[in-house]
Amino acid sequence: VQLVESGGGLVQPGGSLRLSCAASGFTFSTYAMSWYRQGPGKERELVAGITSGDGSTNRADSMKGRFTISRDNAKNTVYLQMNSLKPEDTAVYYCYARRGWREYWGQGTQVTVSS
Repeated sequence: VQLVESGGGLVQPGGSLRLSCAASGFTFSTYAMSWYRQGPGKERELVAGITSGDGSTNRADSMKGRFTISRDNAKNTVYLQMNSLKPEDTAVYYCYARRGWREYWGQGTQVTVSS
């Protein structure tokens, strides 16, 4: 099983990034997918999630209107579109897959928002 995140990097405040998480080794379409993040000195927190069935999504309140999660089951990939980035969005972003008791984490990708 692998979850491989990509798309992180350095961006200026107000900028945008799109993170991708490519999954392999399990039946991607049957798993709920989420993005979490962990900022410096902070606990890991949920950013956004998307279900396996109807693709319903949820986001943390602080990210509503700025971040959008989506998935492409044909490509076994989940995305996180991040707009209007702020310095406080600086964190390592992790991809997470869950179905019942089965859960998998990616290795994370660094996002740094700074001028």
